[in-house]
Formats: sequence, structure tokens, C-alpha cells
Amino acid sequence: MNEVFNMYISAREKMIIEALIVEQGEVTIKELSQKIDVSSRTIHRDLNKIEELLDSYQLELIKKSGVGVQIIGKEKSKLELIKQLETFTFREYTLDERQTMILCILYESSEPVKLFTLSKDLGVSISTVSADLMKLEEQLKPFQLSILKKRGYGVELSGTEEAKRRAISYAIAKTIKEEGLLSLIKEQIHQQSEKHDDPISKRLMHLVDRQKLWKIENVMKDLYPNLSFSMTDNSYVGLIVHLALAIERILQGENIQIEKMYLKQIALEPEYPIAKKIIDGLMKSFQVDIPEAEVGYITMHLQGAKLRQQDGILNEASNLETYMQAKKLVQMMEIATGYQLNHHDSLLEGLVTHLKPAIYRIRQNMGIFNPLLKNIQKDYEELFGHVKIAVENVFPTLVIPDEEIGYLVMHFGSALLGLSGKGDLKAYVICSSGIGTSKLLASRLQQEIPEIAEVVNVSVFELNELPLSERDLVISTIFLQAFHREYIMVSPFMTKDEITQVQLYARRQMLLKKGVPAVKKSYSTVEVLKQKMEKIHLYTGTIADVLNNFHITSQKGKVSAKDCMLEACKLLEKKQIIQKSSTVAEALFTREELGGIGIPGTKLALFHTRIEQVCMPSFTIHKLEQPVFVKGMDGIEMEVHTLLLLLSPQPYHEPGLEVLSLISTIIIENEQSIKLFETEDPEEVQAYLALKFEHFIDENLK
Repeated sequence: MNEVFNMYISAREKMIIEALIVEQGEVTIKELSQKIDVSSRTIHRDLNKIEELLDSYQLELIKKSGVGVQIIGKEKSKLELIKQLETFTFREYTLDERQTMILCILYESSEPVKLFTLSKDLGVSISTVSADLMKLEEQLKPFQLSILKKRGYGVELSGTEEAKRRAISYAIAKTIKEEGLLSLIKEQIHQQSEKHDDPISKRLMHLVDRQKLWKIENVMKDLYPNLSFSMTDNSYVGLIVHLALAIERILQGENIQIEKMYLKQIALEPEYPIAKKIIDGLMKSFQVDIPEAEVGYITMHLQGAKLRQQDGILNEASNLETYMQAKKLVQMMEIATGYQLNHHDSLLEGLVTHLKPAIYRIRQNMGIFNPLLKNIQKDYEELFGHVKIAVENVFPTLVIPDEEIGYLVMHFGSALLGLSGKGDLKAYVICSSGIGTSKLLASRLQQEIPEIAEVVNVSVFELNELPLSERDLVISTIFLQAFHREYIMVSPFMTKDEITQVQLYARRQMLLKKGVPAVKKSYSTVEVLKQKMEKIHLYTGTIADVLNNFHITSQKGKVSAKDCMLEACKLLEKKQIIQKSSTVAEALFTREELGGIGIPGTKLALFHTRIEQVCMPSFTIHKLEQPVFVKGMDGIEMEVHTLLLLLSPQPYHEPGLEVLSLISTIIIENEQSIKLFETEDPEEVQAYLALKFEHFIDENLK
């Protein structure tokens, strides 16, 4: 009987059934129409068809006027239906699926595709295809792609090859779960692969042939131990998919184009040699010539990849600009939430780790997919709003997508929860397969979710008798019939996605039900005052050193930036501010090679490093009679008349680093401050610094 319905079930009907089975209690028609993006009339029409299907599984659709609809019946029957839905073929696609299919068709086609062809392939009318194209074009704008319509010929994808690949990579990440891609790349889903291959996934994976994926992974496997960084799983998967798309398109004669000047600049980046090794390995494996522009493209991908967080990330001079931005973001969130976040080291490090590649991705229009965005916006609505406003203030020239905001919200949400120490939630675990599985799940929950203080295993029959508080968690491996409390369903072994979902569930219970934890005052008034005064002492000590050591020099004649810095370091060595001037100078030159030092929109360049040969903090200014050209922080060559030198001991205390970071902020505070640092009056600059430092101390005293 089920096979008869296989002929009639639609993708939309499948989505409605899944929504009704997963949701607890009644679901309104309006909620279903919003979830599936169709009219309420369409939902009513589909429900009539669904009733007939449910009947064959001994399930019933209950409709309550003004309340909603609900599927009731035996748990075994629901599970059987869910399992059967995975094997059904569908006669129509959802709106999102149609748009993905259109993108794939246009991406693969070397000439315009007629609307009639798209209409036939998708099984919808030409007017529906036209409407889909308009919506798809809106989605493609961030990738700098458009849909070109040629009357009498058809439609085609218009934009660079690089932009097309990024759009397809985004579609793959959005459609196929990371675990599926990772296991596919690692050749771990031989039997499972067929089960996961819905028509859309099949179409997308057709663009990145599996055999090629495995060959690319083998090349990466040989190179990876020798690479000087460690990528997160999703960045690694993204890189493999990017490489697979590149190989496919190169074999078809489609190559990306990069301006020679830009390629010359990007060749100086530290990621370029890594990209070169990867491309060399691929050329050898696939026996194909790969143009140098592709090396530049992979370099950009590596720069936009999220690396695994490493200890001491704030110690790297190359992170100074990102550190300043993260610090400002934390300060704004502290004001917005009213909770002390400014000295939360793990929050600051996490933000720096995330922001550096995120900013690069945004500037390069690379796009990012956040599968948890809807949950985050729902569970952390107020916090999401605060972060969005703070981000707009810290990055006024960038358009930060909600996907990136969502990731930043998780950083701040985790930090706010951390203020209360270990969690105090109680979790009830329900399993159908015996106490062994139940114990395994309970152990995993306590290991992975620090917010959970206690796990209790109960049977499904005991559940309704339990005196559950509003903050208790209910976690089950089965559907809970007639259970009207919120719960979350997971597999007994919990996937990464499920762990993240439980974390969201637990954090929401703590944040929304209990409220954001207040900062515990674990010290007496005297101890707090002592700590505050010690910190002020460290602030003022650093400020005194900076003001005492401050000076401005002038370099006559035509002098290179390197020669100027070498002379500056020798002078500082004579004054016993640093040791081994050549070592410090070399560290400065290495930093210059890592990234731009010119401050865009000014005639200033900021040389800075943190190294053990620096005895005390120092900030000095060095004027050039003849201007020099250096790479700006935005990657563009710029003319510079003034070199700023900022040096920090290593190691150095956190209050001192705050003062040195403040100097960077003071320099670019406004047009007047920039002009001041471009002048040659040491007394005026020193007085301005002193005034700013005084304001800083006053703020901290308050």
C-alpha cells in the first residue's frame, strides 16, 4: 500500500509530516505556512492528501479549530512513517530546492538555458520559474553574481568564475551536512551514502565527482602534516570542495582571472607557499596544468579559513588590528548587557580567532553558512540584537551578514553563562533501547554539556509522573506521545549537530528562564579595592614608561622603511629600552611581510611587535624626508611619510597591553589625531597622549 502513496507524496507534504511529528502538541496552520513558505490555503489542501497517507500507517490527523493540527498514534507507526519518507521519491521540489537546482543547471551550462527547459526539468510552470529566478538573483547578489536574461535565447549566470564557485560552495555547505561531506571525503559512508542522497544532494555532488574528492583528499593527507596551521573540520571540508570545483572547471577549460598586480601582492602572503604546495600536488595527481591564478585563489581561501584556536593568539603582532576590534566589541557588549566581560580572556581570544578570517570572508564576498542561525535568533533574540548593534558600530564600513552575527552571539552567550560557573540544570534522559544506551547517553551529556549538573535516566512511563521544573531538560531518543513539555530528540550516540542543539537548549534554559547570571562578588571590599589599585598601578607604570621613552626622529635623504627601523632600534638599544637591536628589527620586518602596516587613508605606517628583547614598552615616531611605499592594512600599496614604532615586552601583563592597544586606537581616532601624529612637534604629541591616558585612568577609576 505504501508504494501506491510513493507515487503521490510531494516534497512539501513530506515537510509537513515531519514538522507535525517532530513538534509537540498542536501546530497552527499559520506556523506551518511560515515554515514551508507557502499559503495557508496550500497547507489545508496538502493536509487533505496527508490524511489518506496517515491512515495507511494507523495514524490520525487531529484538527482543532482555532488551535491547530496534530498527528496522533503509536510511536512505532510514526517511526515507520519517518523511515519510509526517506525512501520516497517526490514529484515536486520546495522553493529552496528549485532555486538550488536552477543554480546547478545554470552553473553547468556553457550557454543560455531556455525557461521552457527549466520548467520541464523542475516540473513547474514557466511563471513559477520566472518568480524563482527573481528570488535566486536576490540571493546571489552578495556573491556579485546576476542572472542575465536574453529574450529568445534564455537565461545564464553572469559573473566571474571565482564568484560562481563560491556560490556553489555555499549551496553545497547549506544543503549537505558537514558530517556527511567529511565522511564522504574520508570514504566512510559506502552504505550510508545512498540513503543520504536526496535529488538535490545528488545534483550538487555531481558537480564535485566523488573519485576526484578522494584523490584531492589523498593529496591533502600527504601535505597536511607539513602545513604550519591546523584548520577546523568545516574549513577543511570547504577547502576540499573548493579544490574539487576548481579541478572540474579547469578540466572544462574554465579558469579564474586575477589581476597581475594583485597576484604579485598575494604571492607575498604567508599562505601562498602552502597554496603552491597544494596546487603542485594536484597537478601531479591529476596530470593537468593549473594556472598560477588558481594558487592565488587557494591562498585567499586559506586566508578566509577558520583555524583551530591556538594558545597565545593575542601574542601575535599580526593580530593587533583584530585584537583592537574585538576589544572594542567586548567593551560595547559590556555596556549593552551590564555584565563584566572586559577581562574575560577566553572570550577575547575566541573573538580574535573568529573575526580575523570572518572579516576577510566578508571583504572577499565569500559568504558563510550558519545552520544554527534560526535557533540562535529565536533562543538569543535580545542578545542577537545587542551584538548586531555593537558589530555595526565597530565595523561601520562592512555589511556583516546575520550568519556571522549568529556565531558571535554564541561566543558572548557562552561567556555570559560562564559568569555563573558550572551549570545547575537537571536533565532527564529517555531511551527505548535499555539502560546500557541510556547510561552511555547520560555520560556523553555530562562530558559535552557543562551546563548540565545532573542526569537522571527514566522510562517513558515515568515521565508524566515526574515533578518537572521549568528549567529541567528532557532529552529523548524516541518520540514522546502526548508529552506537552518541550524536549529535544537525539540519537543514542549524539552527532556533532545534536550536541550543538542540546547546548543551545541548555543555554536557553539558563539564560532565558533564570536570566543572565549576575557577577559573583567573591571578594571582600578591601580585596576588590586592592586588586583595582594593583591594576591602576600597572596601567600608570606602562603610561609612565611610554611617555618617558617617547621621542620623534627625522631621517634625512632617501631612506627605506627598513633602514629607518634599523636606525630607530639602534637608538632604543643605546637608551637601554631594548636589547639586540638587529633581532628586534628582524621581528619588525617579519611582521611587515605577514601583512600590511600602512594605515589606510593616512600617510602613517605602524610597525609593531612583541618580543622578549624589549625591556620596557615604547612608542616613538620617525619622520621621513622622502616618502616610501608600503603595503596598507587593506592590502593596497600606499605612500607613507611617517613611521610609528610600537614595542612591547614579551611576556607582558594584560593592563600594559591594554595601554599599548589604546595607543593604536588614539592614532586613528579622528582626522585631527591623524594630522597630529603626522606633525613633527614632540611636545604637542606627548601632551595629547598624556591627556588621552589621563581620560583612560579616570574611566577605569570610575
